[in-house]
Amino acid sequence: MYFAIIGEDVADSLPLRLAVRPAHLQRLETLNSEGRLLLAGPFPVLQENTAPTTFSGSLIVADFDSLEACQHWANADPYVAAGVYAQVTIKPFKKVFPE
Repeated sequence: MYFAIIGEDVADSLPLRLAVRPAHLQRLETLNSEGRLLLAGPFPVLQENTAPTTFSGSLIVADFDSLEACQHWANADPYVAAGVYAQVTIKPFKKVFPE
C-alpha cells in the first residue's frame, strides 16, 4: 500500500538539509530501485519575484507493507536525525490518476 510521508521543516532548515541531503537521497534511490517510490520532493518557499531558496518540508509517497513499516522507515530518515523536520505525518495514500 502507498503511504504519504509529509515532513514539515523547522525554521531555517536549509543548512541542516544540505548537510544530510546525500544520505536522504540515497534512501530514496533505494526505494526507487526497488520499484516502491511513487514520488518525492520538497515544498519550496516561494517569495515574490525570486527563485525558491529554502523549503518548508517534503513529500514522499512510497509503497510499504504496513503503516508500521512506513513509520519505521520514516523515523530512520537522515532529515529526522538531523532535526530538519519539526514534524512528520504519515497517511495512507490511494493512487487514482494517472492509471
